Amino acid sequence: MGLDNYAARRPEGGLTEEDRQAFEQAGIDLCGGLESGGTVSFRGKVYNTLVEEITGVRLYQEWIAPEVVRQMAEALNRYTAEELAEIWDEVEPLNKRSFGENAFHSDRETGDLQRFFAICAERGLGLIGWW
Repeated sequence: MGLDNYAARRPEGGLTEEDRQAFEQAGIDLCGGLESGGTVSFRGKVYNTLVEEITGVRLYQEWIAPEVVRQMAEALNRYTAEELAEIWDEVEPLNKRSFGENAFHSDRETGDLQRFFAICAERGLGLIGWW
């Protein structure tokens, strides 16, 4: 089952132009899905295992309230991007057959994930889940 997660002001959606600019200026580049682009949204299926391991919150929800997203951001920011990448490799190893023995998750990507959640927390945004 796929999952896309979108930053939003309300469960029905909605971002201001300033919200969109904050994500764009941060240079976030996360894995996108069929309907998500990786800047103001991401393919939640890819990140759920890591996010749940660190925050205790599953991304597979129709709405994650801004207060919860803020707590999630705080939990993610207790680690460096490098530490998150190591944890991700432990809880969800890449398919070594496809990517080789030296495959690993990128600290650039975990840093982008931290920035995504930090922007949501700073701007009072929640997350919509769609699958």
